[in-house]
Amino acid sequence: MADRADFLVELGTEELPPKALQTLASAFAEGINKGLQEAKIDGADTHVYASPRRLAVQIADVPTRQADSKLQKRGPAIAAAFDDKGEPSKAAMGFARSCGVEVADLDRMKTDKGEWLVCNIEQEGADSVQLLPDIVAASLAALPIPKRMRWGDSDIEFVRPVHWLLMLLGENVVPATVLGLESGRTTRGHRFHHSGEISIGNPSLYRSALKEQGKVIADFKERRQIIAQGIEATAKTLDGEALVDEALLDEVTALVEWPVPVAGEFEAKYLDIPSEVLITTMKDNQKYFPLFDSEQKLMPLFITISNIESTNPDKVRIGNEVVIRPRLADAMFFWQQDRKKPLQSHIEALKNVVFQTRLGSVYDKTVRVGNLARTIAAQIGADAAAIRRAAELSKCDLMTEMVGEFPSVQGIMGEYYATLEKEPEAVSRALSEQYLPRNADDHLPATGVGQSLAIADRLDTLVGIFAIGQKPTGVKDPFALRRLALAVLRTLIERDLELDLEVLLKQAADGLNDKADAGSVVSEVFDFMLERLRGYYSAQGVTPQIFEAVASVRPTSPSDFDQRIKAVVAFSNLPEAQSLAAANKRISNILKKNKVSSLAPIDEALFENETERKLHAMVLERKALVEPMFATGDYTRALLSLAALREPVDVYFEEVMVMADDPAVRDNRLAVLSELRGIFSHVAELGGLQS
Repeated sequence: MADRADFLVELGTEELPPKALQTLASAFAEGINKGLQEAKIDGADTHVYASPRRLAVQIADVPTRQADSKLQKRGPAIAAAFDDKGEPSKAAMGFARSCGVEVADLDRMKTDKGEWLVCNIEQEGADSVQLLPDIVAASLAALPIPKRMRWGDSDIEFVRPVHWLLMLLGENVVPATVLGLESGRTTRGHRFHHSGEISIGNPSLYRSALKEQGKVIADFKERRQIIAQGIEATAKTLDGEALVDEALLDEVTALVEWPVPVAGEFEAKYLDIPSEVLITTMKDNQKYFPLFDSEQKLMPLFITISNIESTNPDKVRIGNEVVIRPRLADAMFFWQQDRKKPLQSHIEALKNVVFQTRLGSVYDKTVRVGNLARTIAAQIGADAAAIRRAAELSKCDLMTEMVGEFPSVQGIMGEYYATLEKEPEAVSRALSEQYLPRNADDHLPATGVGQSLAIADRLDTLVGIFAIGQKPTGVKDPFALRRLALAVLRTLIERDLELDLEVLLKQAADGLNDKADAGSVVSEVFDFMLERLRGYYSAQGVTPQIFEAVASVRPTSPSDFDQRIKAVVAFSNLPEAQSLAAANKRISNILKKNKVSSLAPIDEALFENETERKLHAMVLERKALVEPMFATGDYTRALLSLAALREPVDVYFEEVMVMADDPAVRDNRLAVLSELRGIFSHVAELGGLQS
């Protein structure tokens, strides 16, 4: 066997959970690489394979044997190892026995603390085939599987039953028993096209053998690209454009091993149903890709990805058309039935739906949200009558048949039904906008009424859930409060809404009345949201130092917070930034050590030199210049203007002894520094920017 060889391991299973497939495959590879590194036999390039029935990892150039190593074992000090006659003591003889040698064979080592007996041991490296089984087993045991299953009469557990194990190092099988399976060199092909075994001569042949013999495209990325190209090509033949959702594309890729696109159609009458419903049932229920025409109108067509290359494709097409038809018929029935009742008729039913046991019904929540939304609307200039009506109808579509069957279209159906009932556009649109953004990539509510409703709804949930003691812990967030908090922050910042978040949280707490002790958690919820803001800016490349500089002055308006962040980012790029940051830090430390709160006003008569006078004059000049900018939130221009203070500040610290012997002079100088720090800290604590 060569000194290095490619390593391949494949675990064959029953169909794996499609949404977890990529996570499992990545974790499997990471675990193996970690084990190889710890065993000091790590290789080069890693390739991960994942399909519905297999997890596989191929690693190039893995050493076939550990390198030999030298170990040094230290024994007793020489003074304790030998007696006055030079005879070895019991300690020396015991140490020699533990090393398997005679005392005379031991070496000596001198250190600053004395001389010691040592045993230098040559440790022979183990063959990799002896180490790999445990590495693979450990990686599989550590996979992020929330709930493992057992099968048959075995106690073995895994995410799905396992059927075969391939493990090769070069051309040789690595003998192992993992998850009850004996390792070999055979894999299995497609369940229908090639269900028999395929022998793999060496790891480099794995991918091609599966593809050419087994009708399996084992590489997830390759399979995904083939599917995407197949969808696009098929859509062109139908004069349409497919809606290719990335998450759905990943899921479909995880469901098939030999993808074949198949086009199908449904009756055009179903296009009378809102397109969002049709798209939802095609994507979520059937894993189909909807098609749109050149005018972006939904076509009565879809593309599905079959896991078999059928000799009779029409049967596959017809089968897929048959299974979607009942769902579309149900949707048509719900659409017709729901329109027989006005939205308002569902208000009473909301009283019987529990939002949360201690926080009352959905109706109770609607009332609270309406009150808070009206307060927000008044501050941002949204229509008062529209927000009142939108809040009243906001959750009514939850009681419709359509939303009962397709929960993801909540709000969307509210807008459709309200529009049909000729509610004002601001009202109907707000019914769908209240749920925006639904995820991190979604767009934000565009109207004032929609924004007011969306913010109020989320703040009510945040404060309420915190108040009943069910805030997120670790990775657990059953009420998706992190997502709700980020949605509020994005809306306030990206829609430039000048609202005080802390005040809004207090108002939300007041609205809970006796439902929970909400007042005590306002500060906690605010801090929780501030942490979400940290992640929001980190994703934009804002450094932790800049974020902390702004957060330390605790702006309570997210929009204002954003303006300060932008200002500090611009300031930090100036050549004067580091010097002024260092000065601010120095000033903060000086003032912290000296109780400046009791300082008297600045007395120019106590200035002893021109440097003091010049700095004070510059501070007064810059203060007068930037205060109007602060008042209007023009923080960027203000900080750029303050950069002119760099030179007088640098000179001041070079030529002036702040801690003068004369208490009056000292306090006067501290007062100058306090005023200087005050105009900078109006925006952020710039001392934290010092690198």
